[in-house]
Amino acid sequence: NWPAERGAPFEDMNNNGATGIASAIVLSSIILVAGAAVSITMDNAQLESEEYEQMVDEVFNEVSNYIQIKDIVGKFYSIEGEKRIQKIAILVKPLLSIDFDLSDLIIKLNNGRQMKILYNCGQSEYIRSNSLFENSIRSDIGEESSFSTVVILDKDRSLIDYNTLNDNTDMFYITIQLPYEFTMKKGDTMTITLIPSTGITRIISIKAPIPLQDIVSLI
Repeated sequence: NWPAERGAPFEDMNNNGATGIASAIVLSSIILVAGAAVSITMDNAQLESEEYEQMVDEVFNEVSNYIQIKDIVGKFYSIEGEKRIQKIAILVKPLLSIDFDLSDLIIKLNNGRQMKILYNCGQSEYIRSNSLFENSIRSDIGEESSFSTVVILDKDRSLIDYNTLNDNTDMFYITIQLPYEFTMKKGDTMTITLIPSTGITRIISIKAPIPLQDIVSLI
């Protein structure tokens, strides 16, 4: 008989299998990127080298960072009589079911004139019926040097209680209140870099659109 204290006989096999599948996904993605690069080079010799490199970097960045950027939205406010994006929310979802500690995540803002580093305030809340941009955490911390997280899906409360991603179904928004000098009027651009304590950084470039409505897509 299989010893009860060792659990089900196939439990270890399942765990090893899950790890193998995760590795296979990443490896397959990298192979696909390489294949696409060769195909583009052969089929479209007119493609600018900078555009090609940017496309490959973006795809490789996605599969090697283990997180996906699913959505980016901004909100315009009237600042000194001018419509400017003052708040940004970035929807993040893990690519794989691995532990990812958000406590040490750092965000770098670069608008071409200045750079600023933002730190995780360490607080999260469920979205539920709350506003994405006017949430209680944002009001409590009130600091433009910090960012907070608004949780969309977190089955085991790992994000709420431990500030940790551990399942590929976890989903949350990073919410940022831009300092005055980083607020964006129509046509302004900015680079947002997500810097984890381990792993590869994730770079996002955004541009402020025409303020036809207060909340706009930046992706």
